[in-house]
Amino acid sequence: MAELAGLFLSPLLQTFFERVTSGEFVDFFRRQKLNQALLEKLEISLLSVNAVFEDAEEKQVANPNVKNWLDKLKDVVYDAEDILDEIDTEVMRCQLDTSKVRKAFSNSLFNPFVKKIEPKIKQVLDRLEYLVRQKKHMGLKEGVQGKPSERLPTTSLVEESDICGREDDTEKIIDSLFSVDVSGNKLFVIAIVGMGGLGKTTLAQLVYNDESVKKHFDLKAWACVSDDFDVFKITKAILKEVGSSANGDDTTLNWHQNRLKESLTGKKLLLVLDDVWNDNSINWEALSKPFKFGAQGSRILVTTREERVASVMKAEIYNLKSLPEKECWSLFVRHAFRGSIHPELEAIGRQIVEKCKGLPLAVKTIGALLSFNVDADNWNEKLKSELWDMSTEIIPALRLSYKYLPSHLKRCFAYCSIFPKDYFFEEEELVLLWMAEGFLQMSNYKTMEQVGHDYFFDLVSRSLLFQQSSHKYLGNYSRPSTFGMHDLVNDLARFVSGQFIFRLEGGNLLQVTNKTRHISIVETIPKKLEALYEAKGLRTFLPIYGGIFPHVSLPMLRFLRVLSFARNRNLTELPGSIGKIRHLQYLNLSFTPIRKLPDSICKLCNLQTLRLWRCQNLTALPRDMHKLVSLRHLNLDGTAITEMSLHLGRLKCLQTLDIFVVSEKHCGSSIGELGNLEDIGGFSLLGSSKMSNLLPMHWMQG
Repeated sequence: MAELAGLFLSPLLQTFFERVTSGEFVDFFRRQKLNQALLEKLEISLLSVNAVFEDAEEKQVANPNVKNWLDKLKDVVYDAEDILDEIDTEVMRCQLDTSKVRKAFSNSLFNPFVKKIEPKIKQVLDRLEYLVRQKKHMGLKEGVQGKPSERLPTTSLVEESDICGREDDTEKIIDSLFSVDVSGNKLFVIAIVGMGGLGKTTLAQLVYNDESVKKHFDLKAWACVSDDFDVFKITKAILKEVGSSANGDDTTLNWHQNRLKESLTGKKLLLVLDDVWNDNSINWEALSKPFKFGAQGSRILVTTREERVASVMKAEIYNLKSLPEKECWSLFVRHAFRGSIHPELEAIGRQIVEKCKGLPLAVKTIGALLSFNVDADNWNEKLKSELWDMSTEIIPALRLSYKYLPSHLKRCFAYCSIFPKDYFFEEEELVLLWMAEGFLQMSNYKTMEQVGHDYFFDLVSRSLLFQQSSHKYLGNYSRPSTFGMHDLVNDLARFVSGQFIFRLEGGNLLQVTNKTRHISIVETIPKKLEALYEAKGLRTFLPIYGGIFPHVSLPMLRFLRVLSFARNRNLTELPGSIGKIRHLQYLNLSFTPIRKLPDSICKLCNLQTLRLWRCQNLTALPRDMHKLVSLRHLNLDGTAITEMSLHLGRLKCLQTLDIFVVSEKHCGSSIGELGNLEDIGGFSLLGSSKMSNLLPMHWMQG
């Protein structure tokens, strides 16, 4: 196998390579006497397309041929992942049955599974090699590895007449600049944090050019940092700003920093560092050394999209909020009507402004677009079209956030488009879905849930997710805070996810293809779901708000990883065919009138999460629950079960068991078996005659 250490891998291929190069996978090929040359060819082909993946992602926006090529690549990798999952599942099933192990490995050449899987690998390889040949004609460049696209550097100049509604923000920032730092720290940093297009740079410009600020500081300097945090270049730029200059480009960093130190010593400095992405404390420490020689009261004002950047600088954080509706309308009028309102267009214009969700950049861009044709039909067309969401001014700003994401976060972010706009979810909910889809990287030091927690709050710190509330109440206890996505960020996630995620909402038809892998149902439940089966590789079936569903043929959806019937008011039983969905990892039946779980559910050896919250008619669990060897989270709060299944102590992966029922008849598992569960985080102990005083356990505990 090729050496992958240090190799940049696209988000599509990173997890795949981790699996295909693992010792277990290679060992399976060897024992089963599968053609190892296929594996080597598969790796070479994947590396070849990986080299141009990032360039293809950039060019797909303007080039439909590149987009078509990239979609085919994603589709074949999805199919390859399905093959890996089939192999993993077969290995696990053999391990659970020792007789199968002996039979499988003693007659590997005649193993029906081997005969079935090898042609699938060959088919995937043929498709992949075809795409490798095609890439030569796409004009794609190798080695483009996800740096943000270049943008014009910002300056301190600002057109104040073009700004609305930031007076309060400006005043608060200036008050912070003038405040006394009781700690005596000469390096006092204030960070304006917010998503792209919110007006962070504009606010910094307003502060920088304020008359009281000019009088307060001896020296001022502005540096646009952007993606390239080059200590030498930034130091040189600041040195020029404060009135000094270098003798040449080859002058050393030491020379520049000493000159800067001389210029700043004893002077009260205001330094603005605009558009900072650096979260490396060593880089910041190297840049900031000369600043510490400034006089007491010196300040550094930073604009960034990430709280992590601010934390590296030990900054006081100022979270910039969306522009209020009144100010958004004033800004829109200025750009769309050029100061003179057309009465017949006002109602349409206000609806368009509402869609901008308080983003000044979106308001200005759309206003300018509409000003070229002040006609009601034209404005209505723009109002009903998604074209304005894809404006070349706002989308690059948001895409920059996506492009700069670490590779492991990109698929997680794109998956968030499965949720509708204005939907708020809990961290736990999303992390468990990511885990079921295989988006989380394995760690030697953290559980998968902890890895997911890190991913989640990385997206929060980048302003791609935002917190709605500190807590909410469910029954008698408080649940964790809820989170959501700004509508424009949701649009970005939907754009990058492409045709692989379909959201059924707003009365649109269930239109899926064989490329569709994830489906959510938001509003209208279709009377028939036959079109669903066109998505032969479907991985997610996720109704958001529940309702009454028509019959779903589960055997037609055999590649599902996530299946939810939560709040399905007519679900009283699951068909026995549920056991045929061998890859299923997340099953949610919460708030349904289900009375019994089929025994075949115990065949789901990959199942990680089983949610049965408030299934009030459910009185018993299947006898062989101990066969769910991958189960990590079992939620039973609000059920009517009277005893636990036998041998639950064998579920070595179990982390969440929110209640444990001690049977009065001494049937089922005993409390002593819980001693075998090393990773369990806590539980509620109940007598079967006293189903009360629930103490729900959160999966992040323990």
